[in-house]
Amino acid sequence: MARKTLDPPEEKSHKGEKNYITPAGYRKLAAELDFLRGKKRPEVVAALADAAAEGDRSENAEYIYRKRQLRQVDGRMRFLGKRLDIVVVVDPRQQKRRDRVFFGATVAVEDEDGERKVLSIVGSDEIDSIGGAISWQSPVGRALLGKEVGDTVLVRWDKGQRELTICDISYPDWPP
Repeated sequence: MARKTLDPPEEKSHKGEKNYITPAGYRKLAAELDFLRGKKRPEVVAALADAAAEGDRSENAEYIYRKRQLRQVDGRMRFLGKRLDIVVVVDPRQQKRRDRVFFGATVAVEDEDGERKVLSIVGSDEIDSIGGAISWQSPVGRALLGKEVGDTVLVRWDKGQRELTICDISYPDWPP
């Protein structure tokens, strides 16, 4: 029987592979780690100590729950620490070639049915499919990189193959 763990899945990183992230994404991850270290973990440790003081730990549901919660918090802290150790912060505002799609670009694309989407090319730790933030490593992100307005790319989409035409490229100021 395989051992189940509450730790987040380990990222498979190859030597030399970069983990690009925007300044806003870096701040978000660092803020989460600071919150877990400075506030959440001490709260969980205090609650665990209170639960342990109640007596028999083998039948103490609160104690068991708090131990599990502490493992989850520690696992998330470990994950964030490892991710922050290998990130390369790339500020899209510093992109000199704004006529092509590079990391941090916001791209307006139109598919063969005339449906328009606005996508932002970001790091894998910043993905927000509802907000249109896609990873530069995703099939769509990889297909768009290096292209310019008017180029058409064929990409794998959730419903099969799609042709996307680039309508606009911008490098907006990311949240400070």
